[in-house]
Amino acid sequence: MNNFFEKCSRAGNGEFKRALSTFLEGIGLEFLRIIQDEIIRRKVMDTRHLLASFHKGESENVWEISEGGLTLTVGTNASYATFVNDGHWTCEKGVERRFVPGYWENDRFIYDPSSDSGMVLKQQWVKGKHYWESGIKILERLFPLLLEEMVSKWMDSYFR
Repeated sequence: MNNFFEKCSRAGNGEFKRALSTFLEGIGLEFLRIIQDEIIRRKVMDTRHLLASFHKGESENVWEISEGGLTLTVGTNASYATFVNDGHWTCEKGVERRFVPGYWENDRFIYDPSSDSGMVLKQQWVKGKHYWESGIKILERLFPLLLEEMVSKWMDSYFR
């Protein structure tokens, strides 16, 4: 019994918190994987930039873990990610058409701000793909099971 209470005391002094922090980082990585899967499943990508932007370690990506308050923040450095997720107008409000510089390569348009050629976009609504909300729903279903498994494994290994 003394051994059990000593281990409980050590666990309260940070060992479980460290294990939880590691778990939280794993959840963040899992969420990024889920988002990438949703981008592929919903056929969002064209240049793969958006897909590649959802991972840990890329400069300017949003990724934050703070151990004390157990905060996790994930994100992307692709400035257009919210437009793809939420939907957007092809032109600003009140503008019927706009010129987009670039060129065509086979059946794909390549945006090139220095190009003299390009295309004219007529104002229309582009529906969002909602990959972010879908990823959150998937993670919300998985999280309780993953947390229970983590705590169970930790207790099994810690209280042997």
